[in-house]
Amino acid sequence: MLDQRLLRDSPELITTQLARRGMALDLAPLQQIARQERDLEEQRSNFQAEGNRIGKAVGQLIQGGSAPNSPEVQALRDQGNAIKQQVAALEEQEKALELQLREALSALPNLPSPEAPDGRSEADNIEIKRWGSPRVEGGLQEHWQIGERLGLFETERSVRIAQSRFITLLGAGARLERSLISFMLDLHTAKGYREVMPPILVNSASLTGSGQLPKFAEESFRCADDDLWLTPTAEVPITSLHRDEVIPAEQLPLKYAAYTPCFRREAGSYGRDTRGLIRLHQFNKVELYWFCHPDHSAAAHQQITADAEAVLEALELPYRKIELCTGDMGFSAARTYDLEVWLPGAGSYREISSCSVCNDFQSRRSAIRFKDGKNTRLLHTLNGSGLAIGRTMAALLETGQQADGSVRLPAALVPYFGGDRIGGG
Repeated sequence: MLDQRLLRDSPELITTQLARRGMALDLAPLQQIARQERDLEEQRSNFQAEGNRIGKAVGQLIQGGSAPNSPEVQALRDQGNAIKQQVAALEEQEKALELQLREALSALPNLPSPEAPDGRSEADNIEIKRWGSPRVEGGLQEHWQIGERLGLFETERSVRIAQSRFITLLGAGARLERSLISFMLDLHTAKGYREVMPPILVNSASLTGSGQLPKFAEESFRCADDDLWLTPTAEVPITSLHRDEVIPAEQLPLKYAAYTPCFRREAGSYGRDTRGLIRLHQFNKVELYWFCHPDHSAAAHQQITADAEAVLEALELPYRKIELCTGDMGFSAARTYDLEVWLPGAGSYREISSCSVCNDFQSRRSAIRFKDGKNTRLLHTLNGSGLAIGRTMAALLETGQQADGSVRLPAALVPYFGGDRIGGG
């Protein structure tokens, strides 16, 4: 959430920076609400000061010998009670304006970092580097063809169980998924991440704190009878793991690696990637998440991205690193690197990780602070997929496919899977 002080003191900064995202804003109505709220706060403070003065006057009269029920004491008490009623009324008006302002600000995305490249769409994203040698020969199958041929997953029967865009992993497919989850968690915990397995049902406050609500309500699955939603990513519950807390500065950074199933409606994506593992309503993911000191968040962004890259390199999967332009960044992000893995069968790069620094956007929404000497400040948050499991499996199947129909697995995965290939002789 954006700082209300910016709205009052530097509205041009908000309009200029959000224009970089392609948004044209008229902040005058919000500024009016902010001014009204500040005026009410000043009135309330003045009334409270007057109430305190009257309270002292009552005490002085009684200490001077006046009876507690004397007319002069009672008159002051009547004034004090009237002021209390005025203060209560002003507080209610303040709360209403604060709620109105908070709801309006919660719908605005984060301000992009000055380092984020300007642009309107993914066409303006900037390629930073490439790693590995992509397979480009003809005749390669796509992962869904390999998976169906080797009996790794079942699509048609999954529609019977749930609906389209769900999948059932079978046999070696299920074992490969489980192996990838364990491999990724072990790799990250060896680098100092703390493993966490959070609830996959989250409340509205958690979704709001991380930035999914109110913007992405239509993208999420909601339980009909409770204030609970299926989590779209572990970023949501981990953000709320420290909601309303003050973390000692010496404990920073806090680094978490979390496995969760993730659930997304993928609204607006129908007709795209209808086969296989790329775009499902339910998928598994290992998420990386940092809470860190604001002075260190730029370096942390480089590190969390490198930690996601390390997974791809250990699995021998060629990829490229992209910096997203301002028009293509996510709602909560100030700056983002995407990692795109090469799918030889499809002959294209596909996103497999998005690593973002959110500055104090999420911590302000979730009231997560740290103690910096005598001061209490908002910390910075970062998140990154480390990695999306289904897309990793798709890349492994397409990259490792052999002429005899088998799939060769990378050496790093062999201890987890129990063999170096799937199918074949």
